[in-house]
Amino acid sequence: MFSVPESPESVADALSHHGYLPDEGLAMAVFLAITMRRPLLLEGDAGVGKTELAKVLAGWTGGELIRLQCYEGIDASQALYEWDYTRQLLHLRTAEAVGVSAQDATSLEDELYSERFLIRRPLLRAIGHEGDALPVLLIDEVDRADDEFEAFLLEILSEYAISVPELGTIRAETPPLVIITSNRTRDVHDALKRRCLYHWVAHPGIEREVEIVKLKVDDVDGTLARQVAAAVATMRDLGLYKPPGVAETIDWATALGKLGTTELDETTIATTLGTVLKYREDQDRVSEFGMDMIMSAIGSA
Repeated sequence: MFSVPESPESVADALSHHGYLPDEGLAMAVFLAITMRRPLLLEGDAGVGKTELAKVLAGWTGGELIRLQCYEGIDASQALYEWDYTRQLLHLRTAEAVGVSAQDATSLEDELYSERFLIRRPLLRAIGHEGDALPVLLIDEVDRADDEFEAFLLEILSEYAISVPELGTIRAETPPLVIITSNRTRDVHDALKRRCLYHWVAHPGIEREVEIVKLKVDDVDGTLARQVAAAVATMRDLGLYKPPGVAETIDWATALGKLGTTELDETTIATTLGTVLKYREDQDRVSEFGMDMIMSAIGSA
């Protein structure tokens, strides 16, 4: 059973045990989010590990990871609940086929709007959870949703309660652990930020990225892991359209391990760029302007 951590250091140890290496600031933010029962808003570039943190937290708490993927046009029904109209219609037709009395018709109507026909979407699943395991509600890429949906989220997260007119109000006995992520394609409104704790997730430094690679990729030794981390760090300073995140670093290191590579050279970098850079323009920029800088960084690693 999950127990509230005693300190930020115990959070860091638990996350590390589950395969996630947080920096000191992130461990503190997670500790406060758990102990204060407040949502945690994580902002940062794509690929720095915001979504992965929620997955690891679910593994740690033993609760369900409930993910609400935001996108343009998402509305309350897709986040809260819907009635299963197809099953309701089948239920009605079955009742008509067998014949129902006037007295039974009233109870039949009540049955149509019972838990039996309720489809729980992520927010209702998280707030109405049962059992001791603390679920992790991941509200992913909230910056993709519109202003109205943000306002709706603010209301839900303020009360941890949802009203279903046919059933009444469903209130969380214990609020879920809420992680909200944003790639900052637009600013999240101040009202939602005030409701949350906040942490900016930066790209890791070389030393921490080396440790991440060594933890995640079995086929790579310390020397190659350091060369990969140094090369990726240099790429991030080249003004690329889509700088590589930690996920791309791990992909690249994994590919190099499968190839039996023990040391990076210019030819290997050029032929495996597709595992770390996913835009042709970025690959061209590295090939034409950044290769010397990368090789220099590798030599100093």
